[in-house]
Amino acid sequence: AKCYDCHGTHGILPSTDPDSALGRNNVVATCGNCHEGSHRQFAGYLTHATHHDSEKYPWLFWSFWFMTVLLVGTLTFALMHTLAWLVRLYLSRDEWKKHKEEAEFDHKPTFRRFTLYNRILHFWMVVSFFTLALTGMALKFSYMKWAQWVAWLSGGFAGMAALHRVGAFILFAVFLGHLWYVRHLKVTQKLSWKEAIYGKDTILFKWRDLKEVVQSIRWFFGLGERPHYGRYTYWEKFDYFAVLWGIMIIGGTGLVLWFPEFFTRFLPGWSVNVATIIHSDEALLAVGFIFTIHFFNTHFRPDKFPLDQVMFHGAMTVEELKYDKPGEYERLVAAGELDEHIVDPPRPNTQRMAKFGGFLALVVGLTLIALIIYAMLFGYR
Repeated sequence: AKCYDCHGTHGILPSTDPDSALGRNNVVATCGNCHEGSHRQFAGYLTHATHHDSEKYPWLFWSFWFMTVLLVGTLTFALMHTLAWLVRLYLSRDEWKKHKEEAEFDHKPTFRRFTLYNRILHFWMVVSFFTLALTGMALKFSYMKWAQWVAWLSGGFAGMAALHRVGAFILFAVFLGHLWYVRHLKVTQKLSWKEAIYGKDTILFKWRDLKEVVQSIRWFFGLGERPHYGRYTYWEKFDYFAVLWGIMIIGGTGLVLWFPEFFTRFLPGWSVNVATIIHSDEALLAVGFIFTIHFFNTHFRPDKFPLDQVMFHGAMTVEELKYDKPGEYERLVAAGELDEHIVDPPRPNTQRMAKFGGFLALVVGLTLIALIIYAMLFGYR
C-alpha cells in the first residue's frame, strides 16, 4: 500500500475534515477500495501505530515486550541447556562412543520406533514448516537482498505470500491428520480418551518429565546418573508442545491477518496490529528454535552426529534403544512386547534417501538462520 491509496492525491485533507478520504464518513469506503467487505471496526486498524508508545498504544507495547521476553527467555534457557549438555557429552565421550557404533544396522535386531503414518505426517510438517519459514522470514526481512531473491524465486512478493498460505494450509491439514490418528488409536485399541491422550506412551508432559529435567541437569554437572528416559524425553515433548502452541498462536494470528475483514467483525481493529506483532515474533522464535536447538537435540549432539535418521525411516537398532531410551526398552521387555516392534533393517537405498533429505533440510535451515542473524545485525529499515 502507498500513501495515496488511503490519503488520496491532490485533495489530501486532515482526517478530521468531513471531506477527507479518511474522515469518519468516508474511511470505510476508502478501505473498501482494496479490502472488499470493509466495515467500521476493520477501519479501526491503527495504520501508523508503533509499539514503542506505551501510553498511546498500550496493547501493542505490551504485546511486543511480552513476545520479546518470551523469545529471549526461551532461547536463552535452551542455549544454556544445550551448552551444559554438550560439555557433559564431551566429558562422557568414552561411554557413548561405543553405543554410537551400535547404532549402525549391520544386520542387528532392529526396533520400529515410528510408524509409516507418523513419518508421513512428519514429512508434510517439514514441507510446511520450511515453506512457512522461508517465505515468512523473507517477508519479515523484505528489505534484505536475500529476501528479495527468495521473492523472485517465488514469483514476486505476491507469489511468496500465496506460498505462505499454502504452507499454512498444509500445516492445518497435518494437525487434523494427527487428531484423526489419535482417534484411530482410541477406537482400534479400545482405549478411553484419557488412555488415548494421556496413557503410558503419551507425548504430553507428566510429572516424570519434571523429575527428568532435574535429573538431566544434575547429570550435566556430574552430580548424578543419566536418567532412564522413556519413549519420549522431555525435550521431545517440548518440541511437540511447541508445534501445538505454534499452530494455535501463529496459526490463529495468521488467520486474523489472512481474513482481517471477517475477524474484525467481532474483534477491534487494533487486534490486527497485535496479531502482526505476535505472528511475526512467535514465528521468529519457532524458526530460531527449530533450526538451532531442535537440530542440536536431534542431529548435532556428538552422540547422534551427523544425522539421526530415525524419523525418516522409522527404525533404530535394539542396542541403540537400550542406551537412548532405557526406560522404554525395560518397559517393553517387562511387558513382553518388544518382539512386536522388531522389523527388518531399512534398505540401503532408504538410508541414502534419508541422509540426503536430512542433510538438505539441515543446510537450508542453518543457511536461513545465518541470513536472519545477518539481517538483524547489519540490515536497515
